[in-house]
Amino acid sequence: MPAETDPRSLSAPDAVLWDLDGTLLDSEKLWDIPLYELTEKLGGQLSTATRQAMVGTNVMVTLRLLYAEVGIPEPTAEQVADGAAWIDRRMAEVFRQDLPWRPGAAAALATVRAAGLPMALVTSTERGLTEIALDTIGRHLFDVTVCGDEVDGKNKPLPEPYLKASRMLDVDPARCVAIEDSPTGVSSAVAAGCTVLVVPCEVDVEQGERRVFRTSLEGLTVADLTMLIEQAAG
Repeated sequence: MPAETDPRSLSAPDAVLWDLDGTLLDSEKLWDIPLYELTEKLGGQLSTATRQAMVGTNVMVTLRLLYAEVGIPEPTAEQVADGAAWIDRRMAEVFRQDLPWRPGAAAALATVRAAGLPMALVTSTERGLTEIALDTIGRHLFDVTVCGDEVDGKNKPLPEPYLKASRMLDVDPARCVAIEDSPTGVSSAVAAGCTVLVVPCEVDVEQGERRVFRTSLEGLTVADLTMLIEQAAG
């Protein structure tokens, strides 16, 4: 029987593409800190519905939602820049503390890395904060990383983040498994042509094409990922 550590013996994925916030790290709750603080600083209160709409988005989308929440539907460029800088500084402070893993995420990363499969980190978080997070996750685990400020504004839910990761790895996105937790991220990966393993965190994700659901990453194996690719091919 083929060994688990032989990634090609089971027609395994060409690559595994991992989201960060809410998928590998239980960090959406950490984003609550600067988002709620900034909203209050601007004289408003962040609603649950608006906070959920921010999950999986990049900073610019998040800020547009936040300013609209406090009655500023068309913030100036200066207001957006000030808000982004404030969130970035506050979040860097939070990220330098102990970052919490999602259940099973650390072991799943180690399993896929040990099998020799190419791996990419594909996140809406910008490069500066991602570099801080990589100190916890382990930057050596990923062959490439694609951050929210590196896709020319074509952020999730558009396909470009996953397409760029696939280009950098020189693999076919249709032969890749993306691992995501949010509707925004899942839409991006599906649009890129990936098969998506969905592990919801803060918000529900609807059923749909090329998506398979799992309650956690605990016990995830290369054989599980291979099955997803074989099902998509069949």
